[in-house]
Amino acid sequence: MIKFPSIVYIAFLPLFLTACSTGTSKEKVTTSNIIDVAKRNTEILKYNPAMADKKLKEYFTDIHKKRNFNGNVLIAKKGKILYEGTFGWADYLHRDSLKLQSQFQLASVSKPMTAIAILQLMEAGKLKLNQTVDYFFPEFPYKGITIQMLLSHRSGLNNYVYFSDEVWKEKYKGMSNMDVIKLYEEYKPAPYFPPGRQYHYNNTNFMLLGAIVQKVSGQTFEVYMKQHIFDPVGMKHTAIYSTAKYQKIPADVVGHDRIWRRSVRQDFLDGVIGDKGVYSTVEDLYLFDQALRDNLLLKRSSLDSAYVPREKFKYDYFNYGYGWHLYLNPDKNEEIVYHPGWWHGFRHMYMRDMKRDITIVILSNLVNGSINQIDDVYKILGMPVVRRGVSDED
Repeated sequence: MIKFPSIVYIAFLPLFLTACSTGTSKEKVTTSNIIDVAKRNTEILKYNPAMADKKLKEYFTDIHKKRNFNGNVLIAKKGKILYEGTFGWADYLHRDSLKLQSQFQLASVSKPMTAIAILQLMEAGKLKLNQTVDYFFPEFPYKGITIQMLLSHRSGLNNYVYFSDEVWKEKYKGMSNMDVIKLYEEYKPAPYFPPGRQYHYNNTNFMLLGAIVQKVSGQTFEVYMKQHIFDPVGMKHTAIYSTAKYQKIPADVVGHDRIWRRSVRQDFLDGVIGDKGVYSTVEDLYLFDQALRDNLLLKRSSLDSAYVPREKFKYDYFNYGYGWHLYLNPDKNEEIVYHPGWWHGFRHMYMRDMKRDITIVILSNLVNGSINQIDDVYKILGMPVVRRGVSDED
């Protein structure tokens, strides 16, 4: 496997180590740490709209007008925000305008966060990546599927999103992760292929990882993520919402499909979390990004393992690690890790250029193709054009 040398960053503010403990005990962030997190985040999020990158501002203003882009954007380089902006409606029906703190359903951009939680539990000695799903859930009918296979989409399982639609009777009741596991136990749908044979992007893998986080930590997935990722990083506008818990998701941004009158209603599938279910903002995602950069959530070696390609390369440069899509070009020392998202009227891109220290966060609640091709953004930033393998999977 190709492994690229990682850029080494100097982590600062040692006080974060307590707040970001990877153990499963219920540590609380102290008041002093909260104050220091707030000071750090104020510096990270410092931005003067008058100093916005003109080309980026022109680009997003243009696609808002001409391609009906609707959403929020934040682009940064070397720890400095180059441009951030909001465009259009949070909910077209009520003509509510988007704000920077508007919470979007992150869809599959949730997957890297779930992967971080699993690697935290590994660091804490609570699980091993070669352990199998049936070790944690003995009645699970498929043997030999390891956590590592789930992280890299090599389980061979079918996609619960399609399977459950046929067998889940209560269409207006949110389905939990354990509900899905019980459906697999009862109906035993045929897998796509044997475990470990090949890569196949599949929401079932991260649904199972979410369930494993709950099983191992003894906490709900929501509580674990809040205590071990969101709160230590200071992601004050980030939470996990599930229709298995909420009759109506308490977020102000509504997803829309292609045209405004088609708002997408949440359903029983929005009960499942781990593969999706994180609601967040462009600024909170940037705080998460900077916490990864500064080794505040994981040891550098653990995070580096997430960026190792785990499959045959697709279109020469594209691969998948642990919860991250990868664009790797050894000839030019390019290393870009990213994850798109696409779910129920939401379409996103979260991208990290490791070589240039560039972060791109684009969250959209109108699925109309406006961000399927953002070549001009890459060119403005001096990045490779990353197109294939981005929009064909969520």
